[in-house]
Amino acid sequence: MANNPYINNGSTPANQLRLEFERQNALFDAQLPIVQRFLEAQARQIAEAYAERAQRVRFTLPDRVIAAKGTEPIAVQQAIREQRVGGVADKLARRDVHGTLRQRLTEMEQSSDQAIVIATSLIRFASATHMVRNMLPSGRIVAYAPAEEGDIPSIPVSDGTEQESAITASTDAIAEEGNAEDGRGSLQVPYVPAARRFYLPQWVAFGDKGELLVNTVKEAEAHIASMQHFLNVLFAARSLAPYMVADEEFEKKRDGMLGQLVNQGRALANHLTSEVISVIKKRAAEQSLNRGLSLRLPYFDDQALRIETHNFVVIPAGRIMFVPAFVVRAVLDEQAKIAQDTRFSVSTRRHLLAELQILGDSFRSSNE
Repeated sequence: MANNPYINNGSTPANQLRLEFERQNALFDAQLPIVQRFLEAQARQIAEAYAERAQRVRFTLPDRVIAAKGTEPIAVQQAIREQRVGGVADKLARRDVHGTLRQRLTEMEQSSDQAIVIATSLIRFASATHMVRNMLPSGRIVAYAPAEEGDIPSIPVSDGTEQESAITASTDAIAEEGNAEDGRGSLQVPYVPAARRFYLPQWVAFGDKGELLVNTVKEAEAHIASMQHFLNVLFAARSLAPYMVADEEFEKKRDGMLGQLVNQGRALANHLTSEVISVIKKRAAEQSLNRGLSLRLPYFDDQALRIETHNFVVIPAGRIMFVPAFVVRAVLDEQAKIAQDTRFSVSTRRHLLAELQILGDSFRSSNE
């Protein structure tokens, strides 16, 4: 009992996950090179099916495994090596491999056969590692600061390398050297200074002041979707093997992309809010809002990590002449409700309240 590392030693869940990750990593390194290559090949097809939530997946366990470095290989039963996960019943029940694969792996890891347990653990580790390290691009070394206390760090902290010259505007593209490939020289990639402060500059659609850096809002939305997919793959790896959170590469990619997505998601929501304001003013000038007005105000939910809409009525349906004061009044009512709404995280609530403030201020000035 005294030798148990998890008893009476102040061990935390994070420490336990790190120990498990290190154990699995050491187990993988102990395997023969040919077995490692085999596991990596199986991991590719498992990882892709798992990340895309496919209905079924097939994989094969290695024919032999090593329990610890320096020990002899143990044969894996031929009858158990071929595995098929997902069937007609799962398809009808709309169960994907997120549930069925985890269940199968857990059952196999509870086997009394040591070779099956080790082979299954290796398959799980290799698949999660492939998702983290091979399915996602690596980005820049970045640092983010929170906008306010308790917020998700999402404001890029400058490292002093983005200084502009006297002939460089903030919207000018600057060539950034990438990693050189043998025989091909270095890669020159142009990004504006605002984008180069983020983890993956190619998916930055808004500048420091919320200005649109791409041609259309559709392009900005596509960048947001790419960042969401990036994080979904990371979170899929975590769901398959929770100890992956202890991997330095996982941490770097999660923090780098999470800060970027929150920053750009809020910027997109602010931009869409400004478009809502413009449409209201245009329709008000055309006298087409005299039969009522309901709004769908976009905001970025930093828990769901996506654009949501807050719906509320400004003017009930009917023959009521539109006046800007109605918008101001409706905004004040919604701010009072949201301030007490516990469904929002603190930072999402602040973001939505700020958007409502912008909306109200836009029509408060019109009313004065």
